[in-house]
Amino acid sequence: MNRWQPHLSGLIAPVMTLACLVLGSWWMGLTILTVLVFYPLIDAMVGTSAQTDPLQEGRAHNVIVHLHGVMVPVIVIALLVRVSMDGLTGYVWLGVVSTGLATGASGIVAAHELGHRRLRSGSWWLARLDLLSVLYLHFTVEHNHTHHRHWARPVDPTSSPWGRNVYFHFLRTVPLQIRGAWGARPKDTGRSLLLEAGLLVGLFAVDPNILLAFVAQAGVAIYLVEFVNYLQHHGLTRGQEERPNATHAWESRHRWSRWTLLELPLHPSHHLKASTPYQRLDVHDTAPQLPYGYYVMFWIALIPPLFHRLMRSKAAV
Repeated sequence: MNRWQPHLSGLIAPVMTLACLVLGSWWMGLTILTVLVFYPLIDAMVGTSAQTDPLQEGRAHNVIVHLHGVMVPVIVIALLVRVSMDGLTGYVWLGVVSTGLATGASGIVAAHELGHRRLRSGSWWLARLDLLSVLYLHFTVEHNHTHHRHWARPVDPTSSPWGRNVYFHFLRTVPLQIRGAWGARPKDTGRSLLLEAGLLVGLFAVDPNILLAFVAQAGVAIYLVEFVNYLQHHGLTRGQEERPNATHAWESRHRWSRWTLLELPLHPSHHLKASTPYQRLDVHDTAPQLPYGYYVMFWIALIPPLFHRLMRSKAAV
């Protein structure tokens, strides 16, 4: 098997979501069952691997990440068409959540990776389109110009200290990230906010139900993005003058998380050189290891006492 082939598994959720939105009815809930139930089970069963091939340059990897990027707006359009046909029925609400899970996962992969590509390149613009699809255009500015400068420092709004739960983190981090993006590039951030506002007004003019569905799927996607941020740096801090190293970000070597999220769980490697393409990320033995993969940790994070106990125990190893 070629090294790029397991990463095709990340396309299961977006392709399934698109197909189920076309089919309608109860099918629209299939992504919820797959991502939130089956994926954690698979993540726990297939185990971990430290194997990487950080020198590979395969063209196939580039195609895969761009497919993720293309799927995001296509899925959102499919959802809005479904809402225009059926209204906001119970089944359609399943489709809304499924869409948010798909656009969140693929959006994390594509916008995070492609947002580091050359400014105003085709890949960079695709990342911007994906972020617009989930009302998170400020992410590229904040992530590239604030987070990568201050990661694991108290001033970084995407890094969370010990004891902060994911619910409070979510409510706190979003406005602080917008403020950080404004501070870094006020003109770009202002344009982004105006564009998002214009999109919302336009959707409302077409149909308030379409606006509601769009905002709801964006909310689910944003929660996934910020859950990942919460997980990647929780409790790990460095001083203002301290040089960053692999101990300042959590790493996960769980195969299913790595395959479906295109090596995003190898986060220390990404931070040590942000321009490194995902297929060239490597493991770091000095990095703290998450107790489980991202899909299992999603559920554990919803129970703060359990999450904090597990994370502290792994940090002490």
